[in-house]
Amino acid sequence: MMSASAPVIALEEVTKTYELGDISVHALRGVSAPIARGEYVAIMGQSGSGKSTLMNILGCLDAPSSGMYRLNGIDVAVADEDDLADLRNREIGFVFQSFNLIPRTRAGANVELPLAYAGLPRAERRRRALAALAEVGLSDRVHHLPSELSGGQQQRVAIARALVTNPRLILADEPTGNLDTESTAEVLAIFERLWDEGRTIVLITHEHDVAERAERVIELRDGRIVADRATEEVAT
Repeated sequence: MMSASAPVIALEEVTKTYELGDISVHALRGVSAPIARGEYVAIMGQSGSGKSTLMNILGCLDAPSSGMYRLNGIDVAVADEDDLADLRNREIGFVFQSFNLIPRTRAGANVELPLAYAGLPRAERRRRALAALAEVGLSDRVHHLPSELSGGQQQRVAIARALVTNPRLILADEPTGNLDTESTAEVLAIFERLWDEGRTIVLITHEHDVAERAERVIELRDGRIVADRATEEVAT
């Protein structure tokens, strides 16, 4: 049993190198950072900084070239593919910039998908999907197709889908990148409420105003951490 004070994420000298023909691309260069349970962390960086590579590693979608990554105390390097899939489904809710909704599938069914993969009965899937949509304020959009929803509403459906398995960790990759100012505010308010409820939030962004809504900002440049600080609002 893990200690409640143990970090949910522990990175130790993580590197990632991609071989492109005769060229080695060093996407991450010795990244070390603990993220505690219940933290709200923004990872910032411009294109090419390594933040998307880091997100893929955090989400167990890619593996480090060297170093160690522990998720809830589990060294992901020693987990096989089935264990990693189970870890992702059980522990992590993913939110992406492009929403990743199935176009011809209604909102409720989109939210149910992770539960269908997990083999839950249809009635239980429906109950939990409705509860997740209610949590993001979309109880009245259950039967709408993605094309019938605004960008902000589509992202809230995607957040509901991330929440439906009741994960302790939410990984959000540029979740406001395709949204207008009003929808961005709505989505960030949801993340803040989830944080208040005790979930761990890790948000990738290149936008300073979005990052400052978190309690802590980690800044990457050329694959290295160049800053790790509490935001001014929290620090004061």
